[in-house]
Amino acid sequence: MTYRTLFRMALVLVTLSSIAIAVILLTTDWFVSPVKVKPPEVPANKEREAIAIPKVTFTDVTDTAGITFTHFNGATGKKLLPETMGGGVCVLDFDNDGRQDLLFVNACPWPGNQAPDKPAASCLTLYRNKGDGTFEDVTVAMGLVVSMYGMGACSGDIDGDGFRDLFVTGVGGNKLFRNGAGGDGSRRFEDISTSASITPQGKWPGNLLAEEFLKSREPIEFATSATFVDYDLDGKLDLFVCRYVNWSPAVDLSIDATLTGIGRAYLPPQQFEGSQCALYRNLGDGMFEDVSAVAGVIVTEKEGTAAGAKERRVAKALGVIVCDPDGDGWPDLIVANDTVRNFFFHNVPTANGRKFEEKGLASNAAYAEGRARGAMGIDAGEHLPGKHGIVIANFANEPLTFLTVADPKKPRFTDSALAVGLTGPSRFPLKFGTFFFDYDLDGRLDLLVNNGHLEPEIGRVQAGQQFAQPVQLYWNTGDPARVFELVGEADAGKDLFRPLVGRGSAFLDFDGDGDLDVVLVENNGRARLLRNDTKLGNKFVRLTLVGDGKTANTSAIGAQVTVEAGGKTYRRDVAGARGYLSQSELPVTVGLGENHIIDKVTVRWPGKELPLQTWTNLKANTASTLRQNLPSP
Repeated sequence: MTYRTLFRMALVLVTLSSIAIAVILLTTDWFVSPVKVKPPEVPANKEREAIAIPKVTFTDVTDTAGITFTHFNGATGKKLLPETMGGGVCVLDFDNDGRQDLLFVNACPWPGNQAPDKPAASCLTLYRNKGDGTFEDVTVAMGLVVSMYGMGACSGDIDGDGFRDLFVTGVGGNKLFRNGAGGDGSRRFEDISTSASITPQGKWPGNLLAEEFLKSREPIEFATSATFVDYDLDGKLDLFVCRYVNWSPAVDLSIDATLTGIGRAYLPPQQFEGSQCALYRNLGDGMFEDVSAVAGVIVTEKEGTAAGAKERRVAKALGVIVCDPDGDGWPDLIVANDTVRNFFFHNVPTANGRKFEEKGLASNAAYAEGRARGAMGIDAGEHLPGKHGIVIANFANEPLTFLTVADPKKPRFTDSALAVGLTGPSRFPLKFGTFFFDYDLDGRLDLLVNNGHLEPEIGRVQAGQQFAQPVQLYWNTGDPARVFELVGEADAGKDLFRPLVGRGSAFLDFDGDGDLDVVLVENNGRARLLRNDTKLGNKFVRLTLVGDGKTANTSAIGAQVTVEAGGKTYRRDVAGARGYLSQSELPVTVGLGENHIIDKVTVRWPGKELPLQTWTNLKANTASTLRQNLPSP
């Protein structure tokens, strides 16, 4: 075949293809002018309709109440990590007079140093509630003059005598005080730390010169929050202790950390090795046994995949809450860890008794948004009828974590902070102390967060951040679509929102009027007592629970209270530690709104297979003591 013939055949094929394409195009609507479709009308964005927040004024009564406590952190310009962390407050009725007293925890000068303002000789300050709106300092009279670098405290009756004992955490060691009768019949606190076998991981360095202390590389105990909990339900309170990091002054100073234009900065916890929590089992007679390992609260991870890889301690624990997310009656623990995953210690049976299995990862409690946050304080409570949340206070530019139980049987958690309206408002501050409480007595648990930064010069390097920050108060609307609403000065007064370098916080009814007041601790600053001056007229019932001391601990820590009134049901838990380095009052206050009649109160005591106990003769706007196996007075 000649080239000319091939060319003619190719020309014919091209011509036929062009005709076919033209036919297709002419018989379709491809060349039809496009139809102009009118875009849908989208209404303009509207601001969310405001919710009317009840007006409840908090009044600063610190001076008139006689509270003069000022926290001291020992800072000398070296910027050692513990200086950023304290302190806490513990609410307790130490003399059983029905009035809530206050214990504040202070630090002390570093070895070889003396504070210019000469802080009090004792790191503890105990105020007795006189019942007339004022307090008196009874630290010396009650035997609590002690020098230590204190952090936090918790309280519970460890020996079943009906009086609350004390545990104080600190850098360099912890202290356990028994509340007992002296030879003259008066009561005093006695330090039983040594005889009770509460031993530190690393002791206070003692009488070193300042330069010697700063060169010390020996790890020093760094305990933070603690709680009493009867984990094996034998009727005796055991003790769980959070530890932060593996710390020594020389290691701290050996790590370079600077802020541009400022100089040395406080180190973040990522620069330190982790530590481990501790669990002490109450053996009775004032004796405790360290069961941390056998009870499953030591958490380690391997550094690598090799068979001989080093085990690394994980915990950087700052907060702990006793809760029961699976509803089986056995107390579980959730631990807030700073910049590492949070722990969920699930209380499970074994052949040798009860122990904890750490299920943070499996239960979805370990992380928020897939990563660790700088977690500080923690609390748990019923935020909607029959629904319970665990709030965790996180670092600046990290929102609150709000865990809800997605599946109680496993159990499994979901971070619902966005759904309940906390993500946006809570993101900016650096958050420490937090707790649920019903400040307007409408029957719904509200939320308070105590805020304050670590770095005094933060305002010079981060736009908008400040060292001292205002408290945040969230009112519970009761609407599942928007549970929490941020409260401002117009609805709660100016006193509550005066900026402070916030750390510990707690609630109590110090004046006996039925509503809940607030105490705030400031790092290296003055503590504040804020009186709740609600005039809404909502009703309440106030319940103090007392276990029999045999089948349930006398402090009733771990008890569950259900109040039925006016067709509504409220559940409250008696918890030890709440928030950060602190413990609120043990009596349970349940707001009833406008309900005048209480149908029934049911208590599930913290013990093995104990029957529920009910009361039907309680009245609104009263305070009652509910004793296990005894009718109400």
